[in-house]
Amino acid sequence: MEAISSFILDFIREHVPKEDILLNEPMSGHTTFRAGGEAACLIRISSSKQLAALLPYLKEKKIPCFVLGNGSNLLVGDKGYCGVMLQIGSKMSTVTAEGNCIRAGAGALLPRVAACALENGLTGLEFASGIPGSVGGGIVMNAGAYGGEMKQVVEQVTVMDEHGEITVIENKAMEFGYRTSIIKHKPLTVLEAVFSLRAGDKDEIRALMEELAGRRRSKQPLEYASAGSTFKRPEGFFAGKLIMEAGLGGYCVGDARVSEKHCGFVVNTGNARAADILAVIREVQRKVKENTGIMLETEVILLGDF
Repeated sequence: MEAISSFILDFIREHVPKEDILLNEPMSGHTTFRAGGEAACLIRISSSKQLAALLPYLKEKKIPCFVLGNGSNLLVGDKGYCGVMLQIGSKMSTVTAEGNCIRAGAGALLPRVAACALENGLTGLEFASGIPGSVGGGIVMNAGAYGGEMKQVVEQVTVMDEHGEITVIENKAMEFGYRTSIIKHKPLTVLEAVFSLRAGDKDEIRALMEELAGRRRSKQPLEYASAGSTFKRPEGFFAGKLIMEAGLGGYCVGDARVSEKHCGFVVNTGNARAADILAVIREVQRKVKENTGIMLETEVILLGDF
């Protein structure tokens, strides 16, 4: 893997404190799969000002870059990523309630935003209380669970384009769809979002969160590292059921395994390599296609060299 040139690093150091610039950083520590090789450079972003300096510069210099949240929907290859990871996390994670709305930084984790809603007696975000992603990633993918989706609660999203310009996009212009949004298809980075909720009863909100948490524990392999649902739901079908019917429950390569508890999850049961996880994904796709004619699409983003 090529190192980032000293010339590029000099520019980065002009805008980012040295403790927030991590070279040859193992991505196993930044993804919920707990697997993957090194990123040539990972930068912990602390402000939109930093992004406004870095995004246009990296584009001009043709340096690959990827905006990273909590890494809950990402698999980085064992040979690593030769570009720059721009990690929007705890340094851009402010969450505040304003009447019936919540304003949250892109780096805030969705369970924390849901907890803020509960504290303020606001209903509508209960479905997000168990989603391990960040606000930014959740909006890009229109994250959802148990009948709820980001598109139902997002009022507006503040984004930055590749030239460092900031724009506010209203819900109706976000082009939300099943696990997609306008941001997935354009060079835009989420900075923050406003969620429009409704006044509710705290006890009822808490009870629903606890009910959904119980359903997750009983039906999902939360004891293992994973990226949640590995595959998108094919129209008219459930991925997990198709995988189970293909006889792939428990199928494994190394420590990567199709969970018997929920066949829609590929899990890391120990020290799986990214290549092992990918091999399981590909075999699932092959076998389900062979059995049903349906090609399962991954929800998980595949990045770097495997």
